[in-house]
Amino acid sequence: MFDIGPDELLLIVVVAVIVIGPKDLPLALRTAGRWMGKMRKVSGHFRTGLEAMIREAEMQEMEEKWREQNAKIMREHPADAPPEAEPTGAYPSPQVQVASAEARVAEATPEKPAEAPAPPPLA
Repeated sequence: MFDIGPDELLLIVVVAVIVIGPKDLPLALRTAGRWMGKMRKVSGHFRTGLEAMIREAEMQEMEEKWREQNAKIMREHPADAPPEAEPTGAYPSPQVQVASAEARVAEATPEKPAEAPAPPPLA
C-alpha cells in the first residue's frame, strides 16, 4: 500500500526510537494503530456507500431499458394481449376472474359417458 522497503522501515524505527523514546514508543504505536483502524473503517464505509450508489444507478438504468423494451414489444404485438387485460394497468375485477375461472373449469370437465348396460351374470 505505502510501498515501504526494509531499509526505509528500519530508518523509520530508528527515528521513532530517538524522537519518541523507548519508554513511550508502545503507547505511540498503539495510538497509531487505533487511528489506522479508524481510517480503514471510514474508508470501508465510504467505499460501500459509493458502491451502493453505483448499484442503484445501474438498477435504474436497467429498469428503464426493460420498460422501453416492454413498451416496444407491446406496441408490436397489441393483439396478443388477453381480453381481460385493461390498458390502464389496473387489475380486472374479482367477479370477472371468478366467472372466467368457472367457465374454464366447466370447459375442462368432461361429460359423463353414457352408461353401458351391465353384462349378464355368469351362472
